Amino acid sequence: MTRTQSAAAVRQKPRRPEHFMADRMSNDEANTLLSLIGDIFDAALDPALWPEVLTKTARFLPGVASAIFGKDAANRSGNIYYDDAGISPHYKQLYFDKYVRLDPANAGHFFSEIGAPVSTVDLLPYEEFLETRFYKEWVQPQGIVDFISAVLDKTPTSAALFGVFRHERQGLIDDEARRRMRLLVPHVRRAVLIGKVIDLKTAEASTLADTLDGIAAGMFLVDSRGQVVHANTMGHTLLAEGDMLRVTAGKLAATEPRANEALGDIFTLASSGDAAVGIKGISLPLTTPDGERFVAHVLPLTAAAGAALRPALPRSLPFSCARPSFRFNPRRR
Repeated sequence: MTRTQSAAAVRQKPRRPEHFMADRMSNDEANTLLSLIGDIFDAALDPALWPEVLTKTARFLPGVASAIFGKDAANRSGNIYYDDAGISPHYKQLYFDKYVRLDPANAGHFFSEIGAPVSTVDLLPYEEFLETRFYKEWVQPQGIVDFISAVLDKTPTSAALFGVFRHERQGLIDDEARRRMRLLVPHVRRAVLIGKVIDLKTAEASTLADTLDGIAAGMFLVDSRGQVVHANTMGHTLLAEGDMLRVTAGKLAATEPRANEALGDIFTLASSGDAAVGIKGISLPLTTPDGERFVAHVLPLTAAAGAALRPALPRSLPFSCARPSFRFNPRRR
């Protein structure tokens, strides 16, 4: 390389990521994507176009079905805004009548970043997924093997998502499917927000959720394996800061290794029942990287309290007990 060539190379601007993405596209794929993006924004102005557009998004990934739908954690409910009819009416109704409560992806969806594509393996080990009642009774009979989705918008208790199902003939979600999902999600999200397709405020639930949000301390309702059932507003703030708590595969975890080990021991202890934790609960010290100190109080929900909460909280989550076992309430010391 000559000195002139070297100087030119130094002055050249770094290429933006989308340029590299374009390099990986064939002309046919690029043309298909551009046409699909146009269709997506047409649907923002004419909602009647969404079913046809979602059929095209499923074909682009590829997948067997596609939908824009909502979930509400406090009400244990969900709804479809638009879908492409790839899932039969019988199974759609069955999901929202019964299996939305058993879906092992629920916690992961509520704690996923907006716009970030996630598939089954991002939320729990696939081998564990295959052992769930949800898979055996709702997923497998349809020949579905995987699902990739992205949160379009959310509140502390509800989320709106765009997702594509994969049939066994298409196989599990792979890197190519993730790449294509990343190409679609920003445009679907903008179109949905422009068209005011979703209104999560109308799905905001329950007196219980409102009460917990009024508590200044971060509070999490978790089951005996640490799966997060609900977090109040301050709890979501603590998770977003990530200084001392995080959610991994739907489970509450401490960022500091020793505290996380102690928290795991508490979860194990709680699985033996309320008596093992004791009615006064357990206190766990937590420290942020900059030295700020917190105390987490882990308190059991008695059998009576658990029964009272069942109308407002999921009765079960994957690989967990039948009801939330205790609350986790970190506050500054």
